[in-house]
Amino acid sequence: MKRSGSADLPLHNGHVPKWLAERMGKLGLAITEAILTEYGKQAFLQRMSDPFWFQSFGAVMGMDWHSSGITTSVMGALKRSINPHSRELGLYICGGKGNKSRETPNELIKIAEATGLNGDELVRCSKLSAKVDNTAIQDGFQLYLHHFILSNEGDWSVIQQGMREGTATARRYHWHSASLTSFVNEPHTAICGQNVGQILNLVSGDASVTRDGIVSIVHQDPNMMLQEARHLVMPAHHDVRSSNVDLKRLGSILWLAQEKQAHQFEDLLLLEGLGPRTLQSLTLVSEVIHGTPSRFSDPARFSFAHGGKDGHPFPVPTKVYDQTIQTLRTAVDKAKLGQSEKRDAIKALTQIAQTAEKNFIPQDNFDALIEKERNESWKYGGKTVFGDAQQPRKRSKSVQLRMF
Repeated sequence: MKRSGSADLPLHNGHVPKWLAERMGKLGLAITEAILTEYGKQAFLQRMSDPFWFQSFGAVMGMDWHSSGITTSVMGALKRSINPHSRELGLYICGGKGNKSRETPNELIKIAEATGLNGDELVRCSKLSAKVDNTAIQDGFQLYLHHFILSNEGDWSVIQQGMREGTATARRYHWHSASLTSFVNEPHTAICGQNVGQILNLVSGDASVTRDGIVSIVHQDPNMMLQEARHLVMPAHHDVRSSNVDLKRLGSILWLAQEKQAHQFEDLLLLEGLGPRTLQSLTLVSEVIHGTPSRFSDPARFSFAHGGKDGHPFPVPTKVYDQTIQTLRTAVDKAKLGQSEKRDAIKALTQIAQTAEKNFIPQDNFDALIEKERNESWKYGGKTVFGDAQQPRKRSKSVQLRMF
């Protein structure tokens, strides 16, 4: 078995307000359907197993860009929005936080009965992935969340998270069924994190004698994993800083949205009615759907789609959020009917922004950009957990991003 990656995150308390949770469910479902329609179920599961993509996915939904809450809130929103459509989508989400994680076996058995999959084997995979990360690898993080994402073809991903007492940190673990060989002999190509001294590792190759004595029922001869596991470490600071963002990538998106407008590109004529601010958000959503793994090395950049519930980098622009959902929802629904023009236009946003990026030279105006977003937030129905954004007394600074 290959663990596909992991992420170290600051542990944050708090809640997701209803106004954001409902929007997260709608946008999450629309993005999921867009990926399924364009690339298929296996591609969606692969994305879910990538810690960098998952963090970007959560950031584009308006959650805190770096905290542990992304895991809980994103998976909760997806389970609520996807499972009512599971038969149509061929996708199921089981488990949850705390006691809900213990319901995973029962949920998997019910799904197996409805789909004809091997329920006992699915339950075994769910339990063993948790055992490896919680017991066989004793790195100080105790699991408190376990989600099992399953397709009706039997492919799956696991997203689970543990916390470490005394350090206010959480660690998220990602698994993918694509390279199943063994749960007990070197399932990880790497385990990354802060050095805490000696740990117990019963899945190490050097522990084979000990392991054979403990797990005598295992008679497999597994191979080593060749693909390197991806590991994401998020900073402790809450604000979004220029060092957290690839300014060249972000700048090309802002240039496309704020200066050129859709009418300058033939591929984007169907999006011409969108305002510059919505085009900015939709371009980042488009990249979450169509971007390759190398595009997600800076998850903080995706918080410039819909901000964050705690106001970092700016309040959630609910009017923009709703228009993004409506545009993407319309494109997905029309694509199901064979009318792919709007879907293709949204896909073209990614391609145009990446083409512009090659020659784009960002200017030193990152702080001014965030100030502008915050000062104009009231225009777009800006909200945080602390309340609604208010119109500032002084005018916002102008942010100029240009091509050279």
